Amino acid sequence: MYLLGIDIGSSSVKASILDATTGKVAASAFYPKQEMKITALQAGWAEQAPELWWENLKLAIHDVLSASKVDPKAINSIGISYQMHGLVVVDKNKKVLRPSIIWCDSRAAEYGNKAFKDLGEKNCLASLLNSPGNFTASKLKWVKENEPELYSRIDKIMLPGDYIAMKLSGDIKTTASGLSEGILWNFKENKVAESLLNYYGFDSSFIPQIVPTFSIQSVVNAEAAAELGLAEGTIISYRAGDQPNNALSLNVLNPGEIATTAGTSGVVYGVSGEVKYDPLSRVNTFAHVNHTAEAARLGVLLCINGTGILNSWLNKYVGNRAFSYTEMNEKAAKVAIGSEGLSILPFGNGSERVLQNKNIGAQVSGLGFNTHTDAHLFRAAQEGIVFSFKYGMEIMEEIGIHANVIRAGKANMFLSPVFRETLAGVSGATIELYDTDGSVGAARGAGIGSGYYNSAAEAFASLQKLETVLPDTSNKSAYEDAYQNWKKQLVKQL
Repeated sequence: MYLLGIDIGSSSVKASILDATTGKVAASAFYPKQEMKITALQAGWAEQAPELWWENLKLAIHDVLSASKVDPKAINSIGISYQMHGLVVVDKNKKVLRPSIIWCDSRAAEYGNKAFKDLGEKNCLASLLNSPGNFTASKLKWVKENEPELYSRIDKIMLPGDYIAMKLSGDIKTTASGLSEGILWNFKENKVAESLLNYYGFDSSFIPQIVPTFSIQSVVNAEAAAELGLAEGTIISYRAGDQPNNALSLNVLNPGEIATTAGTSGVVYGVSGEVKYDPLSRVNTFAHVNHTAEAARLGVLLCINGTGILNSWLNKYVGNRAFSYTEMNEKAAKVAIGSEGLSILPFGNGSERVLQNKNIGAQVSGLGFNTHTDAHLFRAAQEGIVFSFKYGMEIMEEIGIHANVIRAGKANMFLSPVFRETLAGVSGATIELYDTDGSVGAARGAGIGSGYYNSAAEAFASLQKLETVLPDTSNKSAYEDAYQNWKKQLVKQL
């Protein structure tokens, strides 16, 4: 028996087929092969066409079915992971009305900040655990205020994963975890956040039917089966935002466990068993995949928008694509810790929550024309990303999330020895790297949701640890000095 996992990212769409018995990946594929286009009609905006996700998903599923030679009828169930906080709006005919306003779009921050003040900061944090900020609900408010004719035609709002599930099944549904990432869930009342809906003037009918994160949510319909080559009636049994799903992928489900990822954006995600929040809302708290009203499992999320996208920018415009990422890593490794005084603030991908929604842009400081080379830039960029993690982790520590062991998939920035050694060195945490990714995690989630696995322990029994990185205590002071130099540059901008 097999499980299909789908991961809808902002850079690519990936699909994996997992052998449910052995836990081995039968095949994986992603599209497009270059990074998926993000449209920015104005500074600070970021949009993608949901139809683009679907077209790339078709290509990925075609490849995994072809490569694995798995009979589609042998696929037990499907799990979906997706980029968080995006807004998809459809009319009564389930037609998409506009491109999705995705996670790194910062246009709605002013609406969220105003709601935070008007509704009362303490009230918002106590019930929503966050400021409405720049999240999905505030993005919808922007549409209401700036595109009123289009807004009048909205029948349902969705997150990106809800859209993919709709395309697969024809059913429009969502989850409490998903609504919480849109700041549309009231944790005190354990229901949709009616106070925010009323404040923004949203019709409650916009909210789809709510289903459990792990459950038989819907099935693949005939139209999608024909389009994708899947079997009609295949169960869709799991969906979650990419960061909760990344934590699931690493078997991070219990209080005190921490997961991290470093793709286009970077995230440190710790699980708490208590309802906690940052008074300044610089880190965010959402319902984790296994959260219930009876047993709180909350994901405390630190997000840095400018992570892998900085490395990608350097590859394109400094390296002129002459170097592979591996070669960039090798060049960076030849430079000493601290990059000989060169610091890079990686905040060039929209407003940053950890900076209280300020958009300070990426900045380079300490550049010496007679000292520094492209290798110094490559290292300073990786250090700057890690130091932004450290800065946020200090905030997480204030609300009781301590990083002693950090789990990550061996992918993206974690393929760089400089990146992972710097993270271990400056945080003092042990880094554990695993052979997994979001699509594989979504497949395991599908097996839990469909009942194929009796427990999470059974689902993750085959999870393979690839490497352990211990903090380099001999260079502790060098990492700390480099971090303090970087932090000094950041403080000047705040």
